[in-house]
Amino acid sequence: MAVEIRHLQRTEVREVQEAFRAGQKGSSAMPHKRNPIKSEALSGLARILRSNVIAGLENVALWHERDISHSSVERIVLPDSSLLAHYSLVKAAELIDGLVVRVDRMRSNLDASFGLVFSQPVLLALVAAGMTRDDAYRIVQDNAMRAWDGEQSFRTLLEADTRVTVSAEVLDRAFDLDRSLQHVHRTVDALLAID
Repeated sequence: MAVEIRHLQRTEVREVQEAFRAGQKGSSAMPHKRNPIKSEALSGLARILRSNVIAGLENVALWHERDISHSSVERIVLPDSSLLAHYSLVKAAELIDGLVVRVDRMRSNLDASFGLVFSQPVLLALVAAGMTRDDAYRIVQDNAMRAWDGEQSFRTLLEADTRVTVSAEVLDRAFDLDRSLQHVHRTVDALLAID
């Protein structure tokens, strides 16, 4: 989660950002940047927590009739890992509570793909209309590469391709973002129900 937030906060993506209070400093070298400090800390702490798992796994294979070499490791790893996991969860909750979500930027990034984010629904629509998956894949890929390389509308290229025999209404459904997101509330509701 922290790695994803770090990516989404990058200057060129800017879809989410950690809370940033007035007077807080950003990057020491680039004052315009708002560094994702909690996400960066959580990413680093996760490495420590994962490394403690290695020590725990090495405690499994012990000499002869189970010596006590495991206890010296467990005295450090178990309490440290418990505290670190708790601290990380508290910081992750703070991070999410203050997260700024930029829906406008998400939409802008989707639009920057020339409609290519809809390639799978188009593929499935062509197959549902009776085309073989291999033929449909080739048509979608051809037009997707042309759209990407030429910075053109994927939808417009599909409409001009004589191999695409589905109606405009079928393409409308394939390119409908609301249709793609119609069940997202189930995931959100399930997460909100966890207490």
